Amino acid sequence: MINRSIIIIVFFTLSIRLFSQNSVDFKVMFYNLENLFDIYDDTTKWDEQFLPDGDKHWTANKYETKLKNIAKVITAVGGWQTPAIIGVCEVENLFVLEELTERSPIAKLNYQIIHKESPDNRGIDVALLYQSDDFTPLYYDFIPIHFPNSPQSKTRDILYAKGLMKNKDTLHVFVNHWPSRWGGQMKTENKRIYVAETLRKKVDSLYQTTQNPNIVIMGDFNDTPTDKSILEYLKGMPPEKPYSNSQLYNLMYPLSQTEEGTHPYQGHWAVLDQFIVSGGLINGVHQTEAKPENAYPFKADFLLEDDTKYGGKKTNRSYIGFKYNGGYSDHLPIVLDLDFR
Repeated sequence: MINRSIIIIVFFTLSIRLFSQNSVDFKVMFYNLENLFDIYDDTTKWDEQFLPDGDKHWTANKYETKLKNIAKVITAVGGWQTPAIIGVCEVENLFVLEELTERSPIAKLNYQIIHKESPDNRGIDVALLYQSDDFTPLYYDFIPIHFPNSPQSKTRDILYAKGLMKNKDTLHVFVNHWPSRWGGQMKTENKRIYVAETLRKKVDSLYQTTQNPNIVIMGDFNDTPTDKSILEYLKGMPPEKPYSNSQLYNLMYPLSQTEEGTHPYQGHWAVLDQFIVSGGLINGVHQTEAKPENAYPFKADFLLEDDTKYGGKKTNRSYIGFKYNGGYSDHLPIVLDLDFR
């Protein structure tokens, strides 16, 4: 007979090997959560659609399903290792984030929250979730956006966080949700260009005060890697060698040269969700490295469904217009795996 202890040892050894093959030093995730609203009326926000008696009949059961679905995505993205930090957008308030991190299936992961109420008229905010064993915030701020030619227009702040990773490298993180294309791409482009200029000024100040900073810019930019706001004003360049330590590189640019993307619209996929990083991080100047091939959209089968109108696949979202679909989001999450050197 085969000794049971030998079987246990072999199984344990194989498990360790499998874990090591899938282990990631520091996983970064960004996800547009598509209207994570609670069911309570806030008179300071335009949340009327997302109330039990609102146009979308946003009930407690639908809200609970939404929280469970988001938790499922975070768990699936992590695999052997859950994301160390998660940038999110389209969240109504701190309460829904606390519900997600403390009362959903990811409660045991002990995510901490960086959040602030934004001036956005709809009340949707950006936030950063982090695991304190992997990331220790040293400083954070919310960069306001004031459009000089349209002072009545309100949009989300840019979240900036500076923190230490487990290898003691400092990481500078920016979480973005730029103005939408509602009303037309060209008509709204100037607003995204202004946000790009605002962010670029902050990046330039980092380069002036920090030698070869490790920068990760992530978000839903509502523009693609080839649009002017990203390419000309933020100066997020295609990731082509040689990489300059003082340049920013858009790791999602190669995806924009394909038929794939992170957000579908009328049968066409666009790369609206992106990671843009400093050249020094790609070069591994310090102890952390961002390889361009390690940035990708997460395309689990359950996040997609057949597009019966235009063909191919589309996102399995929460709502299609006013029709409840019971899915996840109209965007795919994106992931960046960082290596410690």
